[in-house]
Amino acid sequence: MTKPAATKNHTFTFCLNMATIRGHKLGFVKELETASKAGFRSVEIWMDSLQTYLNNGGTVKKAKMLLDDLGIKVENSIGFAQWIVDDEVIRKKGIEQMKREMALLAEINCARMAATAMGVNNETGVNVKATPERYRVILELGSTMGIVPILEMWGFTKNISTASETLALAMESGHPSAKILLDVFHLYRGNTPLDSLHLMNPKANDILHMNDYPPTPPYDVITDADRIYPGDGIAPLKHILQILKRNDQPLVLSAELFNQAYYDQDALVVAKTALLKMKSVADGI
Repeated sequence: MTKPAATKNHTFTFCLNMATIRGHKLGFVKELETASKAGFRSVEIWMDSLQTYLNNGGTVKKAKMLLDDLGIKVENSIGFAQWIVDDEVIRKKGIEQMKREMALLAEINCARMAATAMGVNNETGVNVKATPERYRVILELGSTMGIVPILEMWGFTKNISTASETLALAMESGHPSAKILLDVFHLYRGNTPLDSLHLMNPKANDILHMNDYPPTPPYDVITDADRIYPGDGIAPLKHILQILKRNDQPLVLSAELFNQAYYDQDALVVAKTALLKMKSVADGI
């Protein structure tokens, strides 16, 4: 297969989170092919999509061959193992799930996985005292398998809803590999004060989920479904990128959208539009 043209500059790598075309229900192979045709060379996969592919006769070896043929790098994976919850039985199962997923990711040369607050009640939030040590446990696991779990901020979940809360939890793990995963939508949803975002070292964040949001609904009630293409809303995207861009390596900008109006359109058109919009926002930064 012909490899797509490069889609990164010295400052950013442009990536497609498969959430953006998830509603099209293409399946793992066609998701990758669509990303490639749109011009992406980097993607974030969803673990359930990969697992469905494997359950239906696919193999990790074939998945790796496909990625190589398409010239695509898997920058990160999105999964929902419940490693963070208070229930010890559920937490142990979540850690075992992460271990299995890490083994799969290592075989396709993906070095990161999202560590989310799945299973935590959004209102009561994550256990602030226990989360750093629980995060350290999966960081130690990842260090044995060549995978870094990155702690994801969720703007609707108490105690991990802002950049500062998420960064503090990661720092308290005391682990040198600790990282966080930021998202434009979640910066807004959690009401992170952007004018002090510069206090964070950009090296703490390898990937920024790129999206935008309209003037309404307000931040405290907006939902994932309200996300729109970067540049189509009111998010101060250029300001955010100026703060979070890195000098040591390109920051991965990954389009992550859950918009039904986009799911109703052709998947390739949506992917191409996402890439074009991200490039336009990042131009000149």
